[in-house]
Amino acid sequence: MKIEGRAWRFGDNIDTDVIIPARFLNTSDEKELAKGCFADLRPEFSKEAKKGDIIVAGKNFGCGSSREHAPVAIKACGISLIIAKSFARIFYRNAFNIGLPLLECEDAERIEEGDRLRVDLLKGEIINLDKEEKYYARPIPEFMMKIIEAGGLVNYVKSKK
Repeated sequence: MKIEGRAWRFGDNIDTDVIIPARFLNTSDEKELAKGCFADLRPEFSKEAKKGDIIVAGKNFGCGSSREHAPVAIKACGISLIIAKSFARIFYRNAFNIGLPLLECEDAERIEEGDRLRVDLLKGEIINLDKEEKYYARPIPEFMMKIIEAGGLVNYVKSKK
């Protein structure tokens, strides 16, 4: 599976309270959750993020509470992938459960805001089209790729019946 998109740059320790502030948690409607995505940190994000864009972050992305709304809000904004140095464990699992792929990459800090990226999830290969650089991430395991391709864990389980 290959993804191409523009990078949105975030730092270390981006917690779920920043991803989707509590005042937006009174709904499970994905479109409404998208409107609150990064509302306090980057108010323009939900309006300017385009389908296929990629979030690039530092260490411990998705830390904090285990709110499942956080990856849902990100995916609902059109984000196709998150690349970070590391992820909080619960966020990592919640993202894959809804079909949002994540890649851990030690070179994530070399990617800047607005860089155009081409990513091969199976190889873990990230090509920065603007800088003509190549980075590597741990590829997504095959069984987890099946969950992504199905659109999330629920769809994957339903397809097995």
